[in-house]
Amino acid sequence: MPVTYLILAVILALAAIILVLSQSRAADREQRLIEQRLGSTQLPRSGGRRMADMLDRVGGSGLGQRVQLRDEEVRLLLQQAGWGGNTPRSLYLLAVVLCPLLFMAGVLIVLAMPGHADTSPLLPLAFAGGIGFLLPKRVLAHFAGKRRDRLASEVILFIQLIRILFDSGLTVEQSLRVVCREGRSIVPVLATELDGVLAHADSGLDLAEELEKLSKRLRVAELTDCCNVLRQMVRQGGSARASLLTLKQLFEDRRLTSLQEKVSKLSAKMSLVMMLLLFPALLIILAGPGFLAITKALGSMG
Repeated sequence: MPVTYLILAVILALAAIILVLSQSRAADREQRLIEQRLGSTQLPRSGGRRMADMLDRVGGSGLGQRVQLRDEEVRLLLQQAGWGGNTPRSLYLLAVVLCPLLFMAGVLIVLAMPGHADTSPLLPLAFAGGIGFLLPKRVLAHFAGKRRDRLASEVILFIQLIRILFDSGLTVEQSLRVVCREGRSIVPVLATELDGVLAHADSGLDLAEELEKLSKRLRVAELTDCCNVLRQMVRQGGSARASLLTLKQLFEDRRLTSLQEKVSKLSAKMSLVMMLLLFPALLIILAGPGFLAITKALGSMG
């Protein structure tokens, strides 16, 4: 029975790959016919471009849109990880589909080996499918958390930069543009996020609303406080030197507190390691001679 399941899984996987490739070729053929009828010159397409187009079609399909729209947390994690395009979403959708199949195929291969003939495949397949379905989301959450940590560490430098720019007489929008243009090597992740905010502002949207959307999308406490101060300056004007200085001091205190907490945890771990490794050796050195003397004395008495 496990061998039969393995053969069926391989056949279904091959059929799915052939179906996707045939749809991709049919779409390319239709696109070429449209270009020929319009009289435009057709450019040769590379394999990478075809793969990107195929991924975009997968993400834009009905199933892909339903999966992405129903799981709002996944969309938020993709944006927090910096993968907001159509291709990363399509790759995530493919990972959600393929990971359970790969895990289940691995389980079937293991069960097909000698010694597992009497094992029921239902429970291992269910566990493998569940783990394969949840694994892409956990990996995505890990990358999103790492990027949020980088953003939190860049906010202090960002506050220092905009304070200097405000003192030179620039407005909020001008300061943000200078940071994106000149400070990309200092705050690379934050500059990338501000590029989108400024692009929306150039298209006619309100800068304060875009800063609010940025803080809600990224969900970084330090960036949220900084965006609130910038929004207040955009809408009400005035100087924010004192507010930015207070924020800087608050963030530095938070970082110092987190570092102290890490050091205290590390000292506790090192104490445990010392007790497990150093204490037995110290006991052997100190109590070893006495124990040997007692043993010799008891042996001489016997």
